[in-house]
Amino acid sequence: MKMKKIIPAILIALTAGLTSCEDAIDKKPLQDINEEDYFKTAEQLRLFTDPLYNNLLEKEPFDEQSDQYVQMNLSAIIIGGNRRQVPESGGGWSWGNLRRCNELLAHLDKCQDAAAATQYEAVTKFFRAFFYFEKIKRFGDVPWYDTPIGSADTELLMKPRDSRELVLTEMIKDIDFAIENLPRKSKNPNNPYRVSHGAALALKAQFCLYEGTYRKYHNLSVEGNDYKYYLQLAANAAKQIIDEKEYKLYSTNNPSKDYLTLFTLEDANPDEFILAINSTISADASHNANGISFQPTQGIAGMTRNFINTYLMKDGSRFTDKAGWQTMVFADEMKDRDPRLFQSIRGLGYTRIGKSEVLATDFGFCTTGYMPIKFVVGPDVNNGQVDRGGRNTNDIPVYRFAEVLLNYAEAKAELGTLTQDDLNNSVNLIRKRAGMPNLSMADANANPDPYLLSAETGFTNVTGANAGVILEIRRERGIELLEEGYRINDLFRWKAGLRLNQSIQGMYFPGPGEYDLTGDGKPNLVLYANGTPAPTAPAGALVKEIGKEILLSAGTYGYVDYHKNHERYGFNEARDYLYPIPINERSLNHNLAQNPGWNDGLDF
Repeated sequence: MKMKKIIPAILIALTAGLTSCEDAIDKKPLQDINEEDYFKTAEQLRLFTDPLYNNLLEKEPFDEQSDQYVQMNLSAIIIGGNRRQVPESGGGWSWGNLRRCNELLAHLDKCQDAAAATQYEAVTKFFRAFFYFEKIKRFGDVPWYDTPIGSADTELLMKPRDSRELVLTEMIKDIDFAIENLPRKSKNPNNPYRVSHGAALALKAQFCLYEGTYRKYHNLSVEGNDYKYYLQLAANAAKQIIDEKEYKLYSTNNPSKDYLTLFTLEDANPDEFILAINSTISADASHNANGISFQPTQGIAGMTRNFINTYLMKDGSRFTDKAGWQTMVFADEMKDRDPRLFQSIRGLGYTRIGKSEVLATDFGFCTTGYMPIKFVVGPDVNNGQVDRGGRNTNDIPVYRFAEVLLNYAEAKAELGTLTQDDLNNSVNLIRKRAGMPNLSMADANANPDPYLLSAETGFTNVTGANAGVILEIRRERGIELLEEGYRINDLFRWKAGLRLNQSIQGMYFPGPGEYDLTGDGKPNLVLYANGTPAPTAPAGALVKEIGKEILLSAGTYGYVDYHKNHERYGFNEARDYLYPIPINERSLNHNLAQNPGWNDGLDF
């Protein structure tokens, strides 16, 4: 049964002084809370920490634009250049949730229940580590605060940024406390909606992998620990989850459906989902996955051809090794591919969940022809209203076991300590669920994929004896974790931002004619030349005029190029891996140095 996600009115009233000014760190203490009467019971601690779930966890990760996925209106990070400016305020430089964490930690000595005090100290330290991970990813060095700050704390308010090494050291202390003191899954095996021992290990593996690879690929030298230290911590945390055997991959032994089913279940699968967003209509916590796919006003999203090309053939061979792969039409390029491809986009023979009608890609709802279906539920959900948008109640993963397995394999590969046994106990479990052959470390390293090494389609800075297997783990990560909110951060930690300058084109069409998009041999799409009469289309087929209703890269033929005439300025390698600190924040605190390459007009 779906658990209702509650943010009680009494809590809102108690903390109104905090939540109404989320971006300010220099506020007075929480006037509306009588400190003598509050923070004393487990229920009060739970009520105080509950908003952190809602405030910090991403509820709609599936609409993040990247080299894999774009919408009609490109994001500022895809357009690049001067589309990205230093904001006056906001821009992710918000600290209200940290203040909530520090307030609770400062008052824990009032709690009369020692066990509850320890539990909610662990919950709060989990979220403080989570909070700072988001800040490190976005800004690099940031000030570390572990106490509540009032308007009289001038020295703390005016402090400069602390080094990322100091912040990471404190984050590790926090997350290790959380790992030690949060409940194991066995204490509440069917509730993945609360932070747990496993979630804390997953967060540690995630932020240590990020830090280790960021330092390695950016050649970042920081006084303290080197990149290998963080990669080893990541591997250790992921391995602990694996060895404790509390989680496993969801599977009904049906590779053609299991991947899609996992993300369309009404209730999060507690075997694979280590932490999940509890999506409900009643608590106003639903999401918009169906709306993005079925409402032309909500994105017109599509996967890019460059990304679709990374899916292997079902026998494990590379699609981009096939003769003529560059100009294959949809019905041909979709044949015999990794089964997850057909569970991520509308492929051949696609039907809605619970329905039998075969549907083709609809270019009225998709920029590239590759229509996303991950997280898209059947049309009958919520009394048939789900396709209107904002009505999805299938749960969203925050951490799942598949990501832990990928983090483990990547950390070990980057350290140079990966073995075939490690792959068999991580990546190859994921491939088995998908019905794909095992990844061979020896074969991958002996013959790295040229497509994944290319400047046009891959990663040019992956080198060394393990280059081949690192590329294959990245391929697997891109496919398995598609639309789960990881891609931009992955590109940034790999120093691969230039991938955002690559092609965002879609399906290939050799020119005017009739095209089969479902694999049944019947045309679903008719293209005709610009300025010529529209042909009579077969029943049910979509008709589009080339150059007007559908743009192709070479004019009368080529790849669907919806953004052909949209200006893109490009990713700035010297600037764009970090975000700028807002102007107002630097104006208030002159000790905050701006990130490199960002000009905010301030000259101190």
